[in-house]
Amino acid sequence: MLRDATLSSLTELLLENEIPYELNKSEFTMILKETGSRILLRSLDEFERLRGTNLAWFGVDELTYTQEAAWLRLEGRLRDPKATLRCGFAVWTPKGFDWVYRKFIQVPVPGYDAVLARPYENRFLLAQVPDFYERLKGSYDDNFFRQEVLGDYLNQKGGLVYTAFTRDVNVIRTSADPGRQLCWAVDFNVDPMSSLVVQIKEGEIRVLDEIVLHRASTEEACEEFERRFGIPRAGLVIFGDAAGAAMQTTGFSDYQVIRKFFQSRNARVTYRVPNANPPVRARVAAMNAKLRNAHGDVGLVVDPRCKELIADFEQVAYKEDSVQIDKDKDRRRTHLSDALGYLVCQESMPNTIGERGMRLI
Repeated sequence: MLRDATLSSLTELLLENEIPYELNKSEFTMILKETGSRILLRSLDEFERLRGTNLAWFGVDELTYTQEAAWLRLEGRLRDPKATLRCGFAVWTPKGFDWVYRKFIQVPVPGYDAVLARPYENRFLLAQVPDFYERLKGSYDDNFFRQEVLGDYLNQKGGLVYTAFTRDVNVIRTSADPGRQLCWAVDFNVDPMSSLVVQIKEGEIRVLDEIVLHRASTEEACEEFERRFGIPRAGLVIFGDAAGAAMQTTGFSDYQVIRKFFQSRNARVTYRVPNANPPVRARVAAMNAKLRNAHGDVGLVVDPRCKELIADFEQVAYKEDSVQIDKDKDRRRTHLSDALGYLVCQESMPNTIGERGMRLI
């Protein structure tokens, strides 16, 4: 983030304003030639390393993704004796009523101030892409749109993860179309081994059935899939956890077991498995947008037989005062929604990403 966003914007501004500088890429420092000012480019993941520095000013990007202790450590380093004005600043996107909200918005600390910029004030962007924010409504669910685009503060304290789900809209009886590919989304766990059988029609994701097996192996999950659906003549597409490509104690990865099982049956199988799982935040946003986006469009329906998946949608929550999903409260939860999330993320990607002419696993 520091390299791709902050540094990129900083160097662009310096070049536009003809301000000469030198960038030391090995030490990640910058010198402004006219003043001799030295800028340290640092991540705040390990903020304790900032001890001992004397700063005239500092700036933080995406403040809500840092710890309050990092901000306090920086504030304590505003002690450069040569500076005539010492200050710190930050920019952020709201992320619930967190420490940033309490410190800058709710009861501002003396000497602190906040400028709340609304998206539609960005006339430079709208002059180029007038419908930019309307386009985002189709990609985001209503809550995510309000937070990420409109900059609203929403209550995330222990709140539900899949806020866009409602039984009345998203639970509909479905049946398999024998002329269409089946999709199998898998989350590899020993207990329970969880997976979903899905078909996709004109962009709409239809969850036909769930397979939840206790104390089961990957091969047993394959056998159960075959028992229920046979070998799909129209083909099978496998989606799932990128971690399933790792070798197990048997010497085979989960996907190698699946590959071997279906090869022995001469099945037509393709794999849509990324090298790494998408960030949880992106996966949740994609799922909510499919369940119901900010336009009110529904792109994901679930058969009522999928009781465990529906329970996920209605019960999976964030940890208290956090945006981390609570996986400890009920060990039965999150597995099926995770599996479906891998599929939704792959399907939401541009056509240049996903199935390619190379092996991913």
